[in-house]
Amino acid sequence: MRSRDLKLLEKLKSGDASAFKELFDLYYMPLSVYALKFCGSFSLAEDIVQELFVKLWDEKTFMSFNNAIGPYLFKAVKNNTLQALKKRSRYRFEVIDQQLDLLIEEEMPDMATVEKEKKKLYKEIEALPEKSKGVFKAIVLQNMKYKEAAEHLGVSVNTVKTHYSRALKQLRNSLDAIVLVLLV
Repeated sequence: MRSRDLKLLEKLKSGDASAFKELFDLYYMPLSVYALKFCGSFSLAEDIVQELFVKLWDEKTFMSFNNAIGPYLFKAVKNNTLQALKKRSRYRFEVIDQQLDLLIEEEMPDMATVEKEKKKLYKEIEALPEKSKGVFKAIVLQNMKYKEAAEHLGVSVNTVKTHYSRALKQLRNSLDAIVLVLLV
């Protein structure tokens, strides 16, 4: 992951706009799921991640980076989510669990742990209601956009968003595994 980050960063600094899309595609979903861990609203999580990417592009913050950009993105999403929630004064915050700390510090867990988490996650995915399971698999495992998933499943984009949100809420205890699966 670190070498991919550094290559993208190099492309960004040289003015390659396609590298920004690559960065967005790579991190959008993991960061959204990560933000969801704090805020409980997938819509808010997506807004926070989108705002971060807009700011990153507008202010060209990446120009001052010398290391991998991933840890910065996760930390920024965490901070921005906590600030948004603080403004709303609705939630109390808990300490981030050990696996997400590992992601922030650029240390990936060993493959045995990842495989164990994947098996647990896939078992929980199979226990989802049929429509939520189909939407979740399309978006997370097949990397489809909402519109693509809607067309594939023959439903509206809003239906896809609803089922995806429900699936994520049911899989709340497995959000760490989802982030790992998306990044590995």
